[in-house]
Amino acid sequence: MNDIVSREIHLTSRPDGLPTPDNFGLVERAITPADDDIVVKNRYMSVDPAMRPPLTNGQQPVDVVMSGGAIGQVIASNNADYPIDAYVMSRAGFREYHISDGSDLNVIETEDEPLTAHLSVLGGTGLTAYGGLLVTGELKDGENVFVSAAAGAVGSVVCQIAKIKECRVAGSCGSDDKVDYLLNDLGIDYAFNYKTSSIGRELHTGLPDGIDVYFENVGGKHLDAACGQMRPLGRIPVCGMISAYNNKGARSEGVTTLSNMIYNRVTMKGFVVYEFNHMRDQFLADMRQWMREGRMKYEETIMEGIENAPHALIGLLEGKNTGKMLVRLAD
Repeated sequence: MNDIVSREIHLTSRPDGLPTPDNFGLVERAITPADDDIVVKNRYMSVDPAMRPPLTNGQQPVDVVMSGGAIGQVIASNNADYPIDAYVMSRAGFREYHISDGSDLNVIETEDEPLTAHLSVLGGTGLTAYGGLLVTGELKDGENVFVSAAAGAVGSVVCQIAKIKECRVAGSCGSDDKVDYLLNDLGIDYAFNYKTSSIGRELHTGLPDGIDVYFENVGGKHLDAACGQMRPLGRIPVCGMISAYNNKGARSEGVTTLSNMIYNRVTMKGFVVYEFNHMRDQFLADMRQWMREGRMKYEETIMEGIENAPHALIGLLEGKNTGKMLVRLAD
């Protein structure tokens, strides 16, 4: 196969606070596939809050291509497991073309869903919500659930699973438009804009009997307010702390209400998505069924072109997305 010109995004300097476009570079390079290589043309890439801490803590090296989830299409292959035209998932997202031996690829088997669903509701985003709420959060039918960043990719799925389980659900978000989305599109019971109201007062109003499960995406003031209103034997599955990701050391604002965990015997536990890989078949079956029934909806915020990947990440950290943030790299 002839040389391919591929564009990719590199981290060129470590951000101090919110990243800026100057922290990233668009690099063009020629790649020469060998005869036994699998060549993937990336179609969509995922943009996630978890990408932010590695930019500062050193896990993401400087001056090399950034990693991130991506769906691509095989355009050259001599490997029967990865035939031409197959769609594959990889972690090689911030580039237009990816050369692989197959060890970092997973073939995507689609049914009646859009391809992009495998980067959101049927992908790691959905599995994070599913396992975090049902396994780490030990959700029981009919409980009171509070979800922060409820209009985001993970939070919106958590809200809907909780409603499917006949729970009363309150969600926080960062705009009045997102409040409308949560109430009228997703059908949760109570939603509020944390930027224009008191989180504690809103929780007293929306969940007056207290919180059984707080699905934690934000940290800081949200955690402080929620801890003070947890019911006995409540659970706090900790998915993220996005309010802290732009701070030095990813340090959150202080939480003053942790003593309420003692006599209420509240459990707070962090988790990561790969803990739930053994549940993937059941997860896909449940999610596809809920989607067919119209009980699981999802939104996507899509930016166009690899050159806009840094803007997508910055926009995500500023809360400019509803649902999943994606970048379309090719039709």
